[in-house]
Formats: sequence, structure tokens, C-alpha cells
Amino acid sequence: MLAQYLSPASQREIHAGAPTGFRRLTPSLLQADRAAEAFDGLPEGIEVPGQLLAAFKAAAPRLGLPMRLVHALDWLFRFTRPQDWEPGGRPVVWPSTSTQQEALGLSKSGVQSINRGLIEAGLITMKDSPNGKRYGVRDRQGRIVEAYGFDLSPIATRHAEFVRLAAEAKAERELIGRLRRRATVARKAITQILETAADYGFDGDEWQQLRHDTEGLITSLRRFERPEEITISVGGLERRQTEARARLEQLLDTVKTKPKGPENNPHSIPTNPALYPEKDTVVADKGCGSASGPALSDPKSHDAQEGEEEAQACPEPEPEAGQGTEQGGRPRITPPARSDGGTVMRLSPDELTRLAPRLRPYLTSPRPAWPEIVEAADWLRGELGVSKSLWGEACVAMGLEQAAIAIAIVSAKPAEHFRSTAGGYFHGMVAKAKAGELNLARTVWGLRQGAASKSRRGSSRPTPS
Repeated sequence: MLAQYLSPASQREIHAGAPTGFRRLTPSLLQADRAAEAFDGLPEGIEVPGQLLAAFKAAAPRLGLPMRLVHALDWLFRFTRPQDWEPGGRPVVWPSTSTQQEALGLSKSGVQSINRGLIEAGLITMKDSPNGKRYGVRDRQGRIVEAYGFDLSPIATRHAEFVRLAAEAKAERELIGRLRRRATVARKAITQILETAADYGFDGDEWQQLRHDTEGLITSLRRFERPEEITISVGGLERRQTEARARLEQLLDTVKTKPKGPENNPHSIPTNPALYPEKDTVVADKGCGSASGPALSDPKSHDAQEGEEEAQACPEPEPEAGQGTEQGGRPRITPPARSDGGTVMRLSPDELTRLAPRLRPYLTSPRPAWPEIVEAADWLRGELGVSKSLWGEACVAMGLEQAAIAIAIVSAKPAEHFRSTAGGYFHGMVAKAKAGELNLARTVWGLRQGAASKSRRGSSRPTPS
């Protein structure tokens, strides 16, 4: 019907193939528009908009979103105000393209790609002005009177979906963790079976085939990320472990002699355990002074170098009751039994967040476990200027937990500590880790000493009347 009121030239201009410059109505954009139209304030049980953002971040891995989109949406949230999320309001923000480019460190085409990605993911919708510009006006109470730009309403209307996806992601991580622990147990048991077979001189292709199959399954497990794939490989390992154990027991029933070699003789277990077993305890470096040696130098007198952990004072431990002393007056210390099951370097997640409080804003629970610490460190490294590629190198060189501890250490240091930047300092730490020269334990000791000193100084101040 409209065609009869248009000239033939106008009809030719608006046919479907002609470029108009308008945004294309994709299924994702239409879905986001419908979600925005359903907005009527914060969902039930949500008190502040930040809870919406936290739920989205927790669900982002499950949604398969790249980290650049998550950071971009996090940045857009900074322009909203609490009143924008009230019933009758609309959380619309209008930063310019140039502002986005500067803040996100992207080119104009990169910013456009980010915005398209957010729209296609159904996270935002666009409210376009007649002239195509983004702008907005607020009244004296800060409420939006008129605004054109990015509409963040879909984040509120999809909150329940984000919560469900985050719970599924958490359950999947826990399942994968259990499967990988089962794989470790089966791998160690197979190694023990192979060593026993070799000790008794059992020959045969069956043992070589077992070793080959085990190595292949372990290699596959390192690549797999989905629980279904991991479950199949773990089942294969456990089945081979059961069959190999039964075969070994069958062969041992026919053998009456013991395995040969000094390594198979009865073990002599010393009654005095070694002082500070390295695998369980963070100990001072060998450079620490002894009771008869010179006094320890003040660590503040050494120039801090990029990525190098400062030496901390290592005081001689005082003997406790019941410990006694050895000849020469040195205290004899019996190491305590380890009871820190989930700690890394005898450092718990709770203590790490106390030593490095900049981790806390990125945590989703008040008592985090190590996987949550690693995830928070991945967010914190962006704040510190550490690139994703360098973070990946650190995880490979140090392991996930120790890489997270290293990021936390960097965040706990004042800006004047770094010769260049925090990212450059972390780069030096990664280089030292690759060379086998990084000593995180010593720096953790130093952070504890510094925190204890601050606590003592605070408690010694006179209470004002």
C-alpha cells in the first residue's frame, strides 16, 4: 500500500538490496529488544545493579563469551546510576565511540566489532537517536529524561538465566575436578603396577602395551575440556588399572622369591624426621643467618629489581616447651603435622585475600576456594596491565594457583615499588619462573612479616581520650 504514495524513483531507492546505513534487524537484536521491553526494575532479591554484573560474569564462561566482551560490558556498567535501574527507568548509557576507543585500547573498527558482539550475544540493545548520535539528558535528581545509546536492560531481564548457567558451570567444574583426581589415582596405581612387574622381572608385550595405552590416555586428558570426553578417558584408565592389578596378582601367586635390588630391601625409617620437609612447609632461604653467623641484613637496603622477590629476614625460631635444644644451644624443632589440606605453599585462600585485598572485588563468595582465586586473579591481572598471553605463560610456568599468588603479590605492592609498571614486574617474575629462579615462598613470608608489623604498629598507638 505504501508503494502507491511513492514516486518510482523512491521505490527503487528503498528496495531490499540498497544500503541505507541503518542497523540490520538480526534475530539476536530482536530478541534483545524484547528482553529490554520486559524491563521493570531490578529482579526480586537484587538490591544493587552490581549483583547483576556479578551474575553475568559468573555465567560468561558457560555462555562461551570471549573475555573482551565481558570487559566491555563491565566498562559500560560504570556509566549507569542506581536510579536508572528503578521501575519506570531505563539503564541507557551513551559513551562516544572515541571514548570507547581510548578506554578499551581499540581502533574504531575494533570498537564496532565489540558492540556488534554484545548485541549478537543479546546482552545489550541499541536505542538510536534521529540523527544517529549517542547522547542523554538527566534532571536535577540524576534521572534520565532523554537518552540514546546502549540499553543494558537485557542484563536485568536475563538475571535468572545467568544464575542458572553459573550454577551449571560450577557443577561442571566440580565434576571435572573429581574426574581428574580419579585419573591421577589410576595413573599412579598403574605406574606402581608397572614398577612392581619390572622388579619381579615379568616380561611380555602386555606391560609395554599397558604403558603405551596409559600414556595415550593421559595425553588425551590434557586436551579434553568437556566432562563427557574426560569421563571416557578416566573410565579407560580405571579399567586398565583393574585388569593390570588382577594380572599382577595372578603372576605373583606363582612367584615365591622377592624382587632383587637394594631399592627393594626393607626401608629404614628414621625416628627423627627431617627439619622442615620441603613439600609441606615454606622455609627460609639458605642465605638466612644462623645463631652463630652475622646479623641479617635489612631487606630494605637492597635495591628491588624488576620481577625479583626481595629477601626477607629469617629470625631463628625460639624453642617451645617440650622441644629441648641440640648440642651447641640450637633449638630442636619437631615439624608440626600438616593440616592445611587445601593450601598452596601453606597459604590458604583466606590468608591470601588478607595479604592482597585487591583480589576481593573479583571474588563471588566470602570464603573462596583456589579455583575462585585463580578466576579472580585473571580479572585482577587486567587491572594491573598484565596481558592475557603473559598470564597464560605464567600459568604454564608456575601452575594456576602459584600464578594467581604471583598476581596477588604484585597487587599488594605500592606503585612506587615498580621501576616501570606492574605488568613489567610480573613479566620479570614469569621469566624467573621459567629459569627456575623464582621464590614465591620467600615473598609470601615477607608479606606476612609486613602485615604483622602494621598490626603491631596499629596496636601500639595510644588510644585517644
